[in-house]
Amino acid sequence: MPEPLDRPDRLDPQGAVQAAAKRCSNWGRWGQDDRIGTLNFLDEAKRREGAGLVRRGASFSLALPFDTNGPQNGWRRRTNPVHTMLDTGTDAERGLQGFPHGLGGADDVVFMPLQCSTQWDGLGHIFDHGKAWNGRPAGDVVTSEGDLVTGIETVAALIAGRGVLLDVGRALGEHGELPDGFAVTTEHLTRTASEQGVAVGRGDLVLVRTGRLTRARRDLAAGRGWNGYAQGPAPGLSFTTADWLHDSEIAGIATDTWGFEVRPNEFEVAFQPLHQVAIPNIGLFIGEMWDLDALAADCAGDGVWEFFLTAAPIPVTGAVGAPVNPVAIK
Repeated sequence: MPEPLDRPDRLDPQGAVQAAAKRCSNWGRWGQDDRIGTLNFLDEAKRREGAGLVRRGASFSLALPFDTNGPQNGWRRRTNPVHTMLDTGTDAERGLQGFPHGLGGADDVVFMPLQCSTQWDGLGHIFDHGKAWNGRPAGDVVTSEGDLVTGIETVAALIAGRGVLLDVGRALGEHGELPDGFAVTTEHLTRTASEQGVAVGRGDLVLVRTGRLTRARRDLAAGRGWNGYAQGPAPGLSFTTADWLHDSEIAGIATDTWGFEVRPNEFEVAFQPLHQVAIPNIGLFIGEMWDLDALAADCAGDGVWEFFLTAAPIPVTGAVGAPVNPVAIK
C-alpha cells in the first residue's frame, strides 16, 4: 500500500495552520457580506450539468439510519437520536384519541444533536483564533441564539449538483479499505480520479470513500459495536490537502468517516487542524458519516463515477450543522 506523502512538521501545528490559512483564505472573495462560502462555485449551470448526468434513474441514499443504534458515544454530549411516539395505533384502537367517525393516527418526536449521524458541517461550526468564516469575530456570528449569520438554513436550497465519488479505499486499500491513520494526500486523490477516469473541478460535490464505515459495519455484525468509529482512529484527508481543497474550487466534500480528516491527526498535539483551515478560512462545506458503500459498488460496476447529487440539510434556523439524507442519482 502506498505510504502517505508530504507529511507536515509534527511539532508545529500552530505554524502549519497559520501558513495554510493564509495561503488558502477565501476571505472577501465574494464580498464582505458573503454567507455561503464555496457554495458560490455551485451555480445554476453546475446544477444543470449535474441533472444531465441522470441516465438510468438509479438512486442511492447516502445516509446512515437515525436511531439509537448509531455511532455516537456521548463525546461532547453528542448522543444518538431518541425517537418517541406521541400517539400510537394502540391509542387509536382503544379510542383514546378523541377523533370522530373512527379516525385514528400516529405522531412522533425525535431528540438528537444535529451532528449525530449523516450531516453537513456549516460555516459557523469551526473558528480559527476566534474568527469565523470571512474573518468575522466568532462571537458576532454564533451566540446563545445560534448562528446569526451563516446558519445552515442559508444553504438549504443550494446543495444540489454534480457529485463525484473518489473511492480511495478501493483504489489504494486492501479489500477496498484504508487502515486507520492512513493520510489521504492530494496525490492519492488525483491518482484515484485518474484511475477512475473522472475529473474533479469547480463547483463539484466530492465524496471520498475510505472504507472506514465498511469496517464499522463488520464490527457491528461481529458484536463489537461501533468499535471506535466515532472520535477514534480512522483514515482520512491529510492536512496537506488544504491547498487542493482550495485550488480545486469544489463546493463541498464529504467522507464515510466520523471526522473527515485522518485520525490521529498528523501533529504531535492537535485536534482536527484541517477543519480549522477548511471551514473558517476556505469557507468549505464538510460532510461526515456518509454511507458511500452501495453507491461505490454501483460505480465500480458500471465505471461511472459522476452523478446528480442532492444533499439539502434540514434548515434548522441558526444551526451550525444539520442532518441530511443525501441522494445520488445515476
